[in-house]
Amino acid sequence: MPTLEQIRAARALLGWSQSDLADRAGLSQTGIARIENGTNHPNSQTLNKIENAFEDNDIEFMGANGLRKKTDEVKTLRGTDGFKEFMNDVFHTAKNNGGTICLHNARPSNWYRWLGEDWFNMHSDRMRNLGDRIEFRITAEEGTLNLISSAFAQYRWFPKELFNQQSVYAYGNKLAFLTFKEDDVVIRILDNKEFSDGFRILFDISWDTVAMEIPNATDNKKFA
Repeated sequence: MPTLEQIRAARALLGWSQSDLADRAGLSQTGIARIENGTNHPNSQTLNKIENAFEDNDIEFMGANGLRKKTDEVKTLRGTDGFKEFMNDVFHTAKNNGGTICLHNARPSNWYRWLGEDWFNMHSDRMRNLGDRIEFRITAEEGTLNLISSAFAQYRWFPKELFNQQSVYAYGNKLAFLTFKEDDVVIRILDNKEFSDGFRILFDISWDTVAMEIPNATDNKKFA
């Protein structure tokens, strides 16, 4: 289990605030603060929650003092719980780092099916509240009008003949591949800046040369 020094160091490595760690571990910010300043001695259950939160974000603890962030490894998530974990990662990465997020081949019905409208609306609200810290661009299938992320993202249509069920996210230094099946959704996340940046270059080319501006849609919010 992680020591207090490892907890502080892991949080710093990820760029998390105490509140971020508390959210990920299902604990209170006050509780995290008391653990880190030594006024509260956590039990094994609490330390397990903290350790799991870090390990879910590719932090590996080594011995009593060491830690490292795993790189170039593929993390796989599945189903509704995995999809929610992934969307939480997208949000926290955007919150902590800002920047450009690209989503290729988005089909709104998949997000509603696997997350539920209420959960997605919560996610939409928190993404919208990030404001100008992020630039979010999405390609959706030609003809799609239910653009559910229009509160915080810009859309363009992608030709029907080129559209499929494989969605791709580039966010922060991560590249994620989402495969939607009849009975499952599988998310594979690669933490590699070079691949993520490379995909953004291809996305920009596609955005400018293949994707189509939505007719009569100077403001995507009218389709929300």
